[in-house]
Amino acid sequence: MEFAGHALLVGVGATMVMDAWGLVRQPLLGMPRLDYALLGRWFGHMAAWRFRHQSIGAAAPVRGERLLGLLMHYLIGIGFAALLLEVWGLVWLHRPTLAPALLVGIGTVAAPLLLMQPAMGIGSGRSRLQSLLTHTVYGIGLYLAGWADHLLFRL
Repeated sequence: MEFAGHALLVGVGATMVMDAWGLVRQPLLGMPRLDYALLGRWFGHMAAWRFRHQSIGAAAPVRGERLLGLLMHYLIGIGFAALLLEVWGLVWLHRPTLAPALLVGIGTVAAPLLLMQPAMGIGSGRSRLQSLLTHTVYGIGLYLAGWADHLLFRL
């Protein structure tokens, strides 16, 4: 339970930093906010064994897709935080360092670039750059959330 609790805290914290970046990037860089309804739609269609779409935006909406997308977004964020803690151990929380957090954060860009965007029928040079930037921010969020966990629990 100790591992799961720390993964939950670090994952939720890092994902919240990523979401805060999503709010700031539109006025700052002109990049649109992420639409978690499309993520929910993609996962929702998986229940009917449909994993690939020409355009997820043109696919039939799924009931509760925005909530499902947000839930999956946070579960994925928690999963990647668990990966960080599995590889570097809970000892990383004794004195979190930026390099492992950025390595995992930037590494997570493989999920949208290699799996999600092609399966949803989206992805261009601009969306790839947005993904890289957003996942770098997620890595920074892992680092900050690691420090928050450390300060809360003094591991």
